[in-house]
Amino acid sequence: MPTDTELAVYQIDRNTSRFTVRAFATGMLSALGHSPTIAIRDFSGEARLAPEPSLSLRVRADSLEVTDDIPSKDRREMERTMHEDVLQSAKYPEIVYETTRASLNELSEGRWQVNLVGNLTLRGITRGQNIAMQVSKTADMLRAGGEFTLLQSSYGIKPVSVAGGTLKLKDELKFTFDIVARKQEPKE
Repeated sequence: MPTDTELAVYQIDRNTSRFTVRAFATGMLSALGHSPTIAIRDFSGEARLAPEPSLSLRVRADSLEVTDDIPSKDRREMERTMHEDVLQSAKYPEIVYETTRASLNELSEGRWQVNLVGNLTLRGITRGQNIAMQVSKTADMLRAGGEFTLLQSSYGIKPVSVAGGTLKLKDELKFTFDIVARKQEPKE
């Protein structure tokens, strides 16, 4: 039987966490193009290690912003395109991930390889999404790091194309995360 400590709920601390998306340029002019890095600024959720590992994550779609050192005009245009055309943030304000099952493999004391199988809802479309991560635990904190990819086309998103199609973004996006979650005190 798991102990109260093992059954603890951990709330994601977005202020000490890092969660980014990388898009990659393709096409005839891709050598001159820009492969943007996008920070996910507003997200929340909770994680558990027992009785089975789980993650519930909510992202405010309009909180994504380009972090690269580019002219302000270009940044504004990229962010406008991302929010209005790609994510349709006004219509679909939230991106949600929920674990359906998971496996845990202990690497050493307080460290695990965790493989999550879950559902990602983006732009109103829900698809299965596997996420592999390494998790470490201290007395009151979990830290999870890893990366995963997804295809924009799986969510009805047509990759952005400019200059008559000579410069466009690839269908695949790469997500990288270093998430910190803090143990919540039991409610009395």
